[in-house]
Amino acid sequence: MNWEVFEGLLSGVNKYSTAFGRVWLSLIFIFRLLVYVVAAERVWSDDHKDFDCNTRQPGCGNVCFDHFFPVSHIRLWALQLILVTCPSLLVIMHVAYREAKQQRHRAAGGDDCRHIYLNPGKKRGGLWWTYLLSLVFKAGVDVVFLYIFYHFYRNYTLPRVVKCELPPCPNVVDCFISRPTEKNIFTLFMVVTACVCVVLSLVEAAYLIGKRCHECLLAGGGEGRRHSQDGTLSCAEPAGTGGQVFHGADYKPPTASIPPTASSPDTLPEEEVALP
Repeated sequence: MNWEVFEGLLSGVNKYSTAFGRVWLSLIFIFRLLVYVVAAERVWSDDHKDFDCNTRQPGCGNVCFDHFFPVSHIRLWALQLILVTCPSLLVIMHVAYREAKQQRHRAAGGDDCRHIYLNPGKKRGGLWWTYLLSLVFKAGVDVVFLYIFYHFYRNYTLPRVVKCELPPCPNVVDCFISRPTEKNIFTLFMVVTACVCVVLSLVEAAYLIGKRCHECLLAGGGEGRRHSQDGTLSCAEPAGTGGQVFHGADYKPPTASIPPTASSPDTLPEEEVALP
């Protein structure tokens, strides 16, 4: 495997993830992938070779092993890790598609053309839905595999001795599993880390939905404030009226008494009127 390509994929996933997504990525890479590669694969390498039954009947050991281990833990974990990490790669591919689309648009319209995406990695529109669905898919994959492990191996544990009476075994035979305690420890460790990853994916999905709802509420509040300001301006005096107030056609202005002045002949003093 080319580790430079793998490092580029990890840096891309880390770049376009939230804080919860970065913690999830650390759990996947350190506590699941490295444990799988370094330790777990070696623990299950001798599961068939050291599966001993107290009989020499040909084929009895193979039939009993297939009955109690229908699918190996190590192969189920490999398939689980592949399916869990694929949705994160889809997010990177979506961002790369946005960047390529924007480059084609700039090549066609020049450098002065309007940008299609101000930030191709910003989780808006289709990328937001892709990211949210990837979280739901990752949590769903882990839950399904946890159920599969529980269905095949009750309580996620392996017994020390299993009794088998399947043909061609001549009678009920006892079969002994190799290193059951060590396998149980690794099984419980992988189950716990898978449960933590499920919780982180659900919390991150709730965080994205809550943040989106909060932004919508803030946008709606801004629209409401603008409408209220427009209504306040319409009730006040119109601009450019010079302080005049307009009334209806049936409005009658109030009459005011005019004080008498000395220049008016009708307002002469009584002494002047009496003179000849």
